[in-house]
Amino acid sequence: MPGRHDAKRPPWALLGGVFLALVASGIGPHDRTTWVLEVAPVVVALPVLAATWRRFPLTTLAYVLIALHALVLVVGGHWTYARVPAGDWVRDALHLDRNPYDRLGHVMQGVTPAIVAREILLRTSPLRRGAWLSVIVVSMCLAISAVYEMIEWWAAVASGEAAVAFLGTQGDPWDTQWDMFLCGLGAAASLLVFSRLHDRQLAAIGPRTPAG
Repeated sequence: MPGRHDAKRPPWALLGGVFLALVASGIGPHDRTTWVLEVAPVVVALPVLAATWRRFPLTTLAYVLIALHALVLVVGGHWTYARVPAGDWVRDALHLDRNPYDRLGHVMQGVTPAIVAREILLRTSPLRRGAWLSVIVVSMCLAISAVYEMIEWWAAVASGEAAVAFLGTQGDPWDTQWDMFLCGLGAAASLLVFSRLHDRQLAAIGPRTPAG
């Protein structure tokens, strides 16, 4: 559970669950190129987290949010964001013009990095809890979102029609702006909702880790 933290125990259940979901998502995806592009962050993050666990274990909250974010990515990679069945159900139930699943992905692009960035800054930098920390964390999340939008642009330029499913604009001319807005909203909401729990888990880890 996110409310408990044991820095001595590796998050094998989360790691294994995400790995199985990744493998399953790669079986007969709607578009193989889109799948590769969407799950690339998960493929990079899993070995990095495994390699750094002993030297710099994260809080349980951070690991849980990373796992949830990874599941959002692999599900979107399997079907493409515009075709995820759950998103179609929400579209039909709420009489929307588009499948909103990609909106969830961009909210998570703020929720998860906000806690990870907050943790790294509090443990390795002179920053302390307060308004400036929140401003810096949200700004970092928005910067990550902007970089991701540029990656989508470069992928579209490089692969042409093959990147249409990866972009997932679904005909919305304001899709890029929506993506960055939802990322910022997710980051701010994450700090508001999780900061106290995060602080308790950080206290369980022990003293701050010196930079370097």
